[in-house]
Amino acid sequence: MLPVEDVLPTLRAALAERGEAVLVAPPGAGKTTRVPLALLDEPWARTGKIILLSPRRIAARAAAARMASERGEAVGGTIGYRVRLDSRVGPKTRIEVVTEGVFTRMISDDPELRGVAAVLFDEFHERSLEGDLGLALARDTQSALRPDLKIVVMSATLDAARVAALLGDAPVIVSEGRRFPVTHVYRPRDPRALLEQETANAVRAALAAESGSALVFLPGVREIERTAERLRTDLRDPNVDIRPLYGAMSPADQDAAISPAPAGRRKVVLATSIAETSLTIDGVRIVVDAGLARRPRYEPALGLSRLETVRASQAAITQRAGRAGRLEPGVCWRLWSEGETRSLPAFERPEILDADLSGLALDLAAWGVGDPTTLAWLDPPPKPAWNEAIALLTRLGALDEAGRLTEHGAAIATLPLPPRLAHMVIESKQFGETWLAATLAVLLTEQGLGGRSPDLADRVNQLEWDKGKRADAARSLARRISLSAGGGTGRNDELASGRVLARAFPDRVAKSRGGGAFLMVNGRAASMDMSEPMASAPFIVIGETTGTAGKSRILSFAAISAQEVEEAFSAQIETRAAVSVDAATGAVRGRRTRRLGRVVLSEAPLEKLNADEMKQALLDAVRDDGLALLDWDDAAKQVRARVALMLSLEGEAWPDWSDDALSAKLDDWLAPALASRLGDVDVARALQNTLDYEERRRLDAEAPARFETPAGSSLAIDYEAEGGPALEVRLQELFGMDKHPTIAGGRVPLTLRLLSPAHRPVQTTKDLPGFWRGSYAAVRAEMRGRYPKHPWPEDPLSAPPTRRAKPRGS
Repeated sequence: MLPVEDVLPTLRAALAERGEAVLVAPPGAGKTTRVPLALLDEPWARTGKIILLSPRRIAARAAAARMASERGEAVGGTIGYRVRLDSRVGPKTRIEVVTEGVFTRMISDDPELRGVAAVLFDEFHERSLEGDLGLALARDTQSALRPDLKIVVMSATLDAARVAALLGDAPVIVSEGRRFPVTHVYRPRDPRALLEQETANAVRAALAAESGSALVFLPGVREIERTAERLRTDLRDPNVDIRPLYGAMSPADQDAAISPAPAGRRKVVLATSIAETSLTIDGVRIVVDAGLARRPRYEPALGLSRLETVRASQAAITQRAGRAGRLEPGVCWRLWSEGETRSLPAFERPEILDADLSGLALDLAAWGVGDPTTLAWLDPPPKPAWNEAIALLTRLGALDEAGRLTEHGAAIATLPLPPRLAHMVIESKQFGETWLAATLAVLLTEQGLGGRSPDLADRVNQLEWDKGKRADAARSLARRISLSAGGGTGRNDELASGRVLARAFPDRVAKSRGGGAFLMVNGRAASMDMSEPMASAPFIVIGETTGTAGKSRILSFAAISAQEVEEAFSAQIETRAAVSVDAATGAVRGRRTRRLGRVVLSEAPLEKLNADEMKQALLDAVRDDGLALLDWDDAAKQVRARVALMLSLEGEAWPDWSDDALSAKLDDWLAPALASRLGDVDVARALQNTLDYEERRRLDAEAPARFETPAGSSLAIDYEAEGGPALEVRLQELFGMDKHPTIAGGRVPLTLRLLSPAHRPVQTTKDLPGFWRGSYAAVRAEMRGRYPKHPWPEDPLSAPPTRRAKPRGS
């Protein structure tokens, strides 16, 4: 009997009374397979299906197979599953295991969920975007249309209190489970060494020290393949099988990885986080964990998603370690120090906080929701990413200016694709390229199809000839997508891949910089290995990238010719005069450029610029290369700092002269001052000319450029000084001052840097009267001997200010 069965009566009673429950059960407790079967005969479930959501396809298929086996049936009878590219359901299916994306489409197509009695969200701790959306929509359906719908959220590691509150203070049911003990071995890896080599070394050591098979967690496919290659080379035991396991594999290869090792043999399963949950791999009692995961990160400002390798959370490493103790006592080898564990985040960062939200926004628009805050979320969509998603959908023509779904948007929403790719498919109909667009869309959403080449044209060609079951399913999906968009099927012209892909990613058209490096229209750089045949292509369109923002590596692309770029983007190409300015000499070199975004398509020298072209070219140079091209002399720096002081005191009554603000308003203040050289611009005067008479009068009165000392000197105030406006002044010039000097109507005291007669620092103060009555005596004692020709009165407050030494003979 599985541990979760102890709490099944409590769960059944809770659901009989109300519509929601939260179930927390550790790995191996049996919640994935036992809960749906236990609810099947409940009175409320006899006339409807139970939908079990699984975050991963392999887990969905495995769960359906296990439940069907327990009932002595084949999958597709009472128990079935439905995932992308594969489904086995029949007219008698009552428990349907589906992936989260499939459920989103189910509920979007039928918001009432007719014929569905309950929705069970399994492994909800993974907090995928589709999972969060599915729960929000199910909760909305339950509250508005189906009060009888049951919702159960299940996980092994879950912030149960937050989920329960989201579900209206639903009861939290906890199964203590039965975990076999897992021993932890910490083996910190050398950060200078390759991850795959360190992992292979740890696997060999673990196999030598322990019995049983091993499950190894790595962040991605590349690391899995490289580790497998090292193990096959270095592992001397012929009775050990090396089995990769990741989402892009065929179902048959995945089944081979999770099936028990033959008698007398051991198995090393190299897996991504796909194996963290919902899977029991027979024979595994060793886990080797690299402690890493690969997560998508979206940059709203660029509209670009990239994969980033991050540290796994404490919840994730707990799940991973639990794989070793599901069937017997086990051991987990961790490739970091024990102390590092405490610094890991408690839970996975919810995908909704980092993802491209355009698909979410489109689904909600189709649902009739324009404001996401009207739905229930554990973490609401971040406003910057949401705004960028709305802007993208508007650019695609999916939403009108009021945020409502357009006819084109409704068509996009019917296709099982992200919005950009769905738009690409629909737009390609007018060019007779719908079938190629659908094929490219499937390749970009189904990793591993058509081989491993990053060149999508190669993969389109390979997919045409691939006779495998997964390839057949992919072609069938592409065919359905093409036909749904009003297109046809036929032989793909893979050489057109670039121009088709550009309809989805116009901002990712990229020009070669040489050496495998490319610059995209959006201004972001990315590169590929020079060994790639197309690394020297003049232009490409980038589909996916990975790595940090400064070191993005291209995962997929398609070549596009210069002519195709010209034809596709003729309306967006700008022709303008541009100049480069030599910072040392101020020499100006004019060129006429043709640009697509940040990419220069062509340029040629200009023999002569007229006055308007020169002015525009100089403005463009400052826009592109920054304000540092201008001559910021002391006068310019000081007037800017004076206005900044008044802005800090009085807010919007004064202009913002920060770098960003000035760069955005070059036409207002810089353009009138331009002639033929940036070096000739009087920046201080250009800025002051933007102030009206009253602003200038107040600036001179309240933030004066100079200070008149009692001795008659006119000294410059340093408004850029650290700690506020400062004045350097010889001490004797302030004799007799019993009030500290201020500016801005007394609101800002000057920092006085008191100097000796030789202009050397003596004291810094913001309290001159306090200085006279305090430390002046010590200064006087020291200075009298050093500067005997200068006055050092005992009472400086009664002495006259002076700029001179004492008269001769005094």
